[in-house]
Amino acid sequence: MALIGLWNACNRQNSLQNGGLPDQISYNFHVRPILSDKCFVCHGPDKNQLKAGLRLDQAETAYAPLKETKGRFAIVPGKPEESELMHRITSQVPEYQMPTPESHLGALSEREINILKKWIEQGAVYEKHWALLPPEKADLPQIKDKKWPQNEIDYFTLAKMAENDLKPNAEASKEYLLKRATMDLTGLLPTETEMDAFLAEKDENAYEKVLDRLLASPHYGEKIALLWLDIARYSDSYGYQDDNIRSQWPYRDWVIHAFNKNMSYDQFVIWQLAGDLLPNASKEQILATAFLRNHKYTEEGGVIPEEYRVEYALDKVKTYTKGMLALTVECAQCHDHKYDPISQKDYYQLFGFFNTSKEAGFEGDVSASMPAKKPVLTLSDSEVKSILQFINKRDTSAVMVSVMGELDTPRTTYVLNRGAYDQHGQVVKPAALNAVMPFDTLQYPGNRLGLAKWTVTKANPLTARVFVNQIWQEFFGTGLVKTTDDFGMQGNLPTHPELLDWLAVDFMEHNWDIKRLVKQILMSATYRQSAEIKEEHLSIDPDNMYLARSPRLRLKAEFIRDMVLETSQLLNKEIGGPSVKPYKPKGLWEGATSGRGVLKTYEQDKDSALYRRGMYTFIKLTLPPPSMIVFDASNRDQCEVKRSRTNTPLQAFIMMNDPTVLEASRVLAQHLLTENKPLDDKIASAFRRIICRKPSSREMGILKEYYEEQLQLFNGNKLNALKTLLVGDSPINRNLNLNESAALMKVVNTIYNMEEAITKS
Repeated sequence: MALIGLWNACNRQNSLQNGGLPDQISYNFHVRPILSDKCFVCHGPDKNQLKAGLRLDQAETAYAPLKETKGRFAIVPGKPEESELMHRITSQVPEYQMPTPESHLGALSEREINILKKWIEQGAVYEKHWALLPPEKADLPQIKDKKWPQNEIDYFTLAKMAENDLKPNAEASKEYLLKRATMDLTGLLPTETEMDAFLAEKDENAYEKVLDRLLASPHYGEKIALLWLDIARYSDSYGYQDDNIRSQWPYRDWVIHAFNKNMSYDQFVIWQLAGDLLPNASKEQILATAFLRNHKYTEEGGVIPEEYRVEYALDKVKTYTKGMLALTVECAQCHDHKYDPISQKDYYQLFGFFNTSKEAGFEGDVSASMPAKKPVLTLSDSEVKSILQFINKRDTSAVMVSVMGELDTPRTTYVLNRGAYDQHGQVVKPAALNAVMPFDTLQYPGNRLGLAKWTVTKANPLTARVFVNQIWQEFFGTGLVKTTDDFGMQGNLPTHPELLDWLAVDFMEHNWDIKRLVKQILMSATYRQSAEIKEEHLSIDPDNMYLARSPRLRLKAEFIRDMVLETSQLLNKEIGGPSVKPYKPKGLWEGATSGRGVLKTYEQDKDSALYRRGMYTFIKLTLPPPSMIVFDASNRDQCEVKRSRTNTPLQAFIMMNDPTVLEASRVLAQHLLTENKPLDDKIASAFRRIICRKPSSREMGILKEYYEEQLQLFNGNKLNALKTLLVGDSPINRNLNLNESAALMKVVNTIYNMEEAITKS
């Protein structure tokens, strides 16, 4: 409980916000970030860059006599005046000053100097990095407002708000809450029928019933899978110059299936890392290992096969450590990590688990009949119909997927000097990262199955924390640790460390139950708050670190497409199957290819395939779907745990001009015109379908005025109705008044272009 007690002491100090110092200085929360930024490059774990033989990242060396300044010590606990560190960081003499001017790290601020001084005065106590300490389930904090919390999460968030002079927002309206939960759990909008039913519901458990319904929806698996597909760097081509086709889509179908059936996270991890090594492994378990085979492959003649074989194994190390452990282990490929306690030897011991794969560095070109690299799992039509029914297979031919397979005789693994594939150094045996937790060879076999079991043992301090943080980020936009992919020394500290630990332990205690974790978060009063931004929010907490309001977040790129298609009734809600090729600007694809292979020309899909959900759009690594990339979708060329969020004029350009958006505007407009309702009702219906609330009188006035203005232009032949309507492959209803259709299409497109249409608030 020592770490939790220290967190409590540190978290009670509001004075940090206004430049003061806390009563108790913590190495983890106050000192280490300074040393990591300013000192560890030269005085950290990397022995190759070590200066003056001094390491400041561990107590025994920081307290030891200095090698190059006889009779002095870098740090003397309790005595800053005798500590060489203090003299150096306060010196104005360039030859004596630390950090040195030539390092370009910048001098320490007055506040940073005072923190280090006070820390030394208090004994210069070192602590193990917070993320490498086992999580503990703290008692719930004491709070004044006992009526506000809906579950344990709220005790932690409310206590943090109180520490920062904040109060929670009121609960969001039923309309916003339903839209938010439906988008968060399915990536789709509620229907008008669902909105009406929820608004009319008087049962106090109505919201929980909605969550249960959404969690049982097959579209839940699609929504949660998108996060994992970014982590797994799923794509439909191999990358590099020729960037040919591959058939990894059954893996995507499996991920959706695993989330829908609520596979426990520990099993989910084991199957993907080592399903092929389980006793009597099933085809489903082997299919899960496609997770490790989703990286790029070269098909270019003249390459050195061993160079690329090593490159593929390096990618596996990066994906595993970044996606499941949130550590920047790849920094140790060429040298000891400069900030985290991970040596180059540690790196290649971990590399050893992936160095025994049967895959080759170069296998030649693939073709439409063989779109997979060995080792390959072949799935027959009968197997899909009998035991793998979650795979959406459309024809009777076999499907081949690249999966894992082990050599009968393991390769020798070496430390690669400077990370070069052919520079063999010390021989090492496979082992997990000792800095995280020892790898007991008596408890874990020395293969990927041993690594997988080590990863999901409850004693591992990272795995549950990391996944809980990823799921939190899905709903709040930012994790409790902002750097979702980096829990190391250079990563952000958790804003709510006790809550993160409580959720991690609770998650493991309840058998790694993902749906339970998701429901727990969405049931909280913290999640249910309104997104209203008050003056105190902007002055005290503009970034919403303390969660006194709901965040306003733009939808992910795929869900913007889904929203447009669903509200126009164009959306094909079929789950799984091969990826599809919707509209794309003419010539763009061909201009980005080598002119060889199956994918040298773009063959657009037709009919219902044009209107599949965004997550099924074909991802070519050298040319990801352009409209989605504009909205910050992952380009999938490497593991990505957190997407960026930008605002650019190109995003408005897409919403105003993309053929899919324009076609959806036309289809919805013409559908509304077939209804025997007044114009006001038609506009209000379009607004409610898209925005999920009724328009205000002012909004209605603006939209109706715009309709009348556009209709007048079309009637006066100043605008061409037919030319406006002729967009997309779906047929035009020519039985309707074309001028009215075009005018209402413009109104619908305007609604799609409202910020609220593409925002979860």
